[in-house]
Amino acid sequence: MTTTPLAVEATGLVKTFGSNRAVDGVDLRVEAGTVYGVLGPNGAGKTTTISMLATLLRPDGGEARVFGHDVRREPQTVRSLIGVTGQYASVDETLSATENLVIFARLLGLSRGDAKRKARELLERFGLTEAASRPLKAFSGGMRRRLDLAASLIAQPPLIFLDEPTTGLDPRTRAQMWDTIRELVATGSTVLLTTQYLDEADQLADRIAVIDHGRVVAEGTADDLKSSVGTASLQLRLADPEPGALATAAGLVERVLGTPPVVSPEGARLTAPMTAPDRVTDLLVSFRDAGVSLAEMSVQKPTLDEVFLTITGAPADADTATTDRALEGSLA
Repeated sequence: MTTTPLAVEATGLVKTFGSNRAVDGVDLRVEAGTVYGVLGPNGAGKTTTISMLATLLRPDGGEARVFGHDVRREPQTVRSLIGVTGQYASVDETLSATENLVIFARLLGLSRGDAKRKARELLERFGLTEAASRPLKAFSGGMRRRLDLAASLIAQPPLIFLDEPTTGLDPRTRAQMWDTIRELVATGSTVLLTTQYLDEADQLADRIAVIDHGRVVAEGTADDLKSSVGTASLQLRLADPEPGALATAAGLVERVLGTPPVVSPEGARLTAPMTAPDRVTDLLVSFRDAGVSLAEMSVQKPTLDEVFLTITGAPADADTATTDRALEGSLA
């Protein structure tokens, strides 16, 4: 029985720059038709890993395959299967949006007529039709990012590498880019993206790898990673902010749930770990019997921020490190 190859399969991937081991044995398995997110602090090796998978850098060790094709032995085949969008637009600022896309299309072997037709289709798809004849230097940051992504899709590749695709975008344009990424996957593409925005990975990625010091230190779904750093917490806010009501509520939480809550008197709030979710109903009944009224109740899962801090020991940072920054030009 034959099986469809993974979109990306990397085993023990290594890359060194002098004495710096930027990627130190990375393993990745990316299923076709999914969004795979790669997170990591500064200098983790994210962009270096993408560069090797995209045949822009030759690995110093390990193996990597794209749809079953070895990135070292079959680089031309791999390049025909991928699109790469770096952190900065890889287009000529003095030319119009249409001219930029036509040039890329012609370089990819399309006829003049097909190149113009493809340019029109992509400009419409990315909401850039009205700016088609405008020089790129007049574009906003969000428009540049959309045009760069459009350029990477001229050949409609089955695998798309996005290196921090929404860096520097305003919230509205970021949301539009997210919709575009979801659409790409819905129409059959596979997306591997690096990001420093934890909410982006949470929203988009089917699976996430956390890279730190050149190694994959955690991998799984967003829920898997969140569960690995702790349980959900029960958040309660009392209708009565008086100290007596707060003390009564805290006592009930400890008795019913078996653990003392964290009490915030200024907001009449209590927080307790959800170690026994089936007992929450009992807690609510005990509140009612004791005359304790709630103004608000919610369950808070651990966030990817907490995962990041726990696993890497450092918060996510929107800056990129020297090693990764040196590769942005080759990705662009």
